Amino acid sequence: MKELIKKLFGLQFFAEAGTLTNVTGNTTTNSYATNSYTGDDYAATTTDRLAVELKDYYDTELLENARIDMFYAQFGKRQPLPAGHKGTVEWRKWNTFDRASQLKEGVIPTGQRFGATNLTGSINQYGTYVSISDKLQLRAYDDVIAGATEEMGASAAETQEVLIRDALFTGTNVLYADKITISNGAATAVTSAAGLVDNATYHCRLTPTIVNKAVTKMKKNRVPKINGKYYAVIHPSCTYDLRQSSEWIEAHKYAAVEQIFNGEIGELHGVRFIEDTFAPVLKGADLASDSRGLKINHGDGYTGAITSVAFDGGTVAGSALVGRVISINGVTATVTANTTNSITFASTNFGSISDNADILPGDFGGDDIAAYATYFFGKDAFGIIDPEGGALEMIVHDKDEIGGPLNQFSTIGYKFETNGATILYQERLLRVMSTSSYSATDEAN
Repeated sequence: MKELIKKLFGLQFFAEAGTLTNVTGNTTTNSYATNSYTGDDYAATTTDRLAVELKDYYDTELLENARIDMFYAQFGKRQPLPAGHKGTVEWRKWNTFDRASQLKEGVIPTGQRFGATNLTGSINQYGTYVSISDKLQLRAYDDVIAGATEEMGASAAETQEVLIRDALFTGTNVLYADKITISNGAATAVTSAAGLVDNATYHCRLTPTIVNKAVTKMKKNRVPKINGKYYAVIHPSCTYDLRQSSEWIEAHKYAAVEQIFNGEIGELHGVRFIEDTFAPVLKGADLASDSRGLKINHGDGYTGAITSVAFDGGTVAGSALVGRVISINGVTATVTANTTNSITFASTNFGSISDNADILPGDFGGDDIAAYATYFFGKDAFGIIDPEGGALEMIVHDKDEIGGPLNQFSTIGYKFETNGATILYQERLLRVMSTSSYSATDEAN
């Protein structure tokens, strides 16, 4: 489409900004005049600078578009960071006390120590921009700055979502979905990501039973609720599985009028679910630098319990696979050593392996499947820094300000400061790892 537009109209859609020289000590004076704006077109004038009102409008548009797709941030405990302070803040939480013991007459008991635990978080700055040619801004039928603003809002939301999501993944409180035998419903406990499977015989999907287990675990850890409920951020592929249950309550069918969080879709076992396409989808990394998997390189194949296999079909450095989990015939093994053409592991029976059979990543179970992380939250589980002057900011420069010697382009972008997230209470953030009906086809995000 972009190339077609170029051919038809001779327009360069989003121009490169060229070399922008920033000299220490230079000062730019922003004197904005009213822009001649009619309908969907910008009329070229010698004072073609964005009016303050238009800048405010685009800034509002960016914030609104970003807010639509932000889900994790609404559950974070916000900590202000005043201007003029270093980019680090501290959260304090009081230590808990043991229960009282029975007193003995005339004996002073041993007292408990009162104190607090300190947690810190530091901020980093993020941002991006795009340059828009003067020709496109003048001749395009659509409002290109408004269009770019909308897409920048989506970019800002995605950036912040992923930063928070990845910070929360460091949590140590994890529950793995049980391995269910499809034929009879028998459940087997799973203790690691490599134990997650999803095939014609077994699956480890997020079911009402697993949700109930998660709630029970949080209750036993005395995790405080948010407005009387726990909340979870879930990927649509896992939502599909949960919605098969008759116990699922759609958000619009709640018995009472209650606060609906952004992205809220329904409730199960006292947990309100927030659907987010950026909820973690995980797959093992490529086994080779130039291929996803490898191939068995042994003319006679292998049978029975073995401790190593020869391979080809990809470039692998010595020891590069140590600690990785591989899958052959749906059976997994952890690599203990490797050369450029062989892999070693503890004695494993993969069944009958033919020459040229696939060796796949098995970090999340056999057959190179995707696994999903659903975060369950209690109150104040994690903290987010609110830096004064560092919130999400829209930045638009018209061509008279920044467009080079011939005023050839305008720029539009955003920047913000954030710590991502700092986990304040490990027990209040429960990560539930599972598979889904889409594990065979979903890609990592």
